[in-house]
Amino acid sequence: MSTINNILNIVLPPLSLVLLPIYMLPYLFFKLFIYVKSLFYKENMAGKVVLITGAASGLGEQLAYEYARQGARLSLVDIKKENLVEVADMATSLGSPDVIIIGADVSKVQDSKQFVDETINYFGQFSDAVNHLVNNAGVGGDPRLIEDCSDVTKYTSIMDTNFWGAIHGTLQAIPHLKNSKGRIIVIASYTGWFPLPRLSFYNASKAAVISFFETLRLELGWCIGITIVTPGFLKTKMALRAYEYEASLRIIPMGSTFECAKEIVKSACRGNMYVTNPSWVKVMFPFKMFYPELVDWAQQHVFGLLPKSSKNGNLHILKNNQVLKEE
Repeated sequence: MSTINNILNIVLPPLSLVLLPIYMLPYLFFKLFIYVKSLFYKENMAGKVVLITGAASGLGEQLAYEYARQGARLSLVDIKKENLVEVADMATSLGSPDVIIIGADVSKVQDSKQFVDETINYFGQFSDAVNHLVNNAGVGGDPRLIEDCSDVTKYTSIMDTNFWGAIHGTLQAIPHLKNSKGRIIVIASYTGWFPLPRLSFYNASKAAVISFFETLRLELGWCIGITIVTPGFLKTKMALRAYEYEASLRIIPMGSTFECAKEIVKSACRGNMYVTNPSWVKVMFPFKMFYPELVDWAQQHVFGLLPKSSKNGNLHILKNNQVLKEE
């Protein structure tokens, strides 16, 4: 096996440089065809059933309103059920023919089974009981450096909600989504592929979400569509709290939840695999891929993370493969 790997190490790099330009032109034509097709065809959501988690505020609330404008029937889920009442009333006034609200904690398997079952039972008279599942529920946690996190158990709720919360509901809904040839929309974050300092656990949870749903897309094939959303910082209570807690994050401009929700629903109805809003965030991806050292250096400067010499601190210097300490 080592011989095969050695051969591949030698052959594949130059071969890829030859093949990439050759495949680029056909791929661009394919993307153009998909784009033109999307201009003339998009899924009509009128009368269809959409299940949205974390719908009581922020992006989830705006997604409920946007789907309501499309005439969709809504199943709104949030851990704070009382906050869903006003959202449901607004969604009805915007055009949704039927709205139910369900109080549930997405991080719990039993609660996830409950809100999927309640949705199916309530909208069971329709052949397509669930058409879109929107995994939006999420938490952020307080921004801080990793070395300052002495008790990591305080941050397990981030993974429980952001990652497992999306998994639990998805696994319960997959059989119904297969029947309706429906779609999963999962709200990740651009920090899943462009991690920001002081948000390590949040970054990790969103990276796990992206990886899981890309794998799920491979396994499901064309049975269920999957749209992965990687928004930038949006003006939500969670983001405002992070801004208030950590001043260095304020350099990042906030996007609009209204505009983001509008783009998500439009892209999901067109069958897009990915959505990023604000769109300028996508520019960061090639920089992260091709110039990782530059990106890390820039972030360290912007967020004030460059090491500072201290008379009282320990200065570690690597010289001739030896670590020297200055007390």
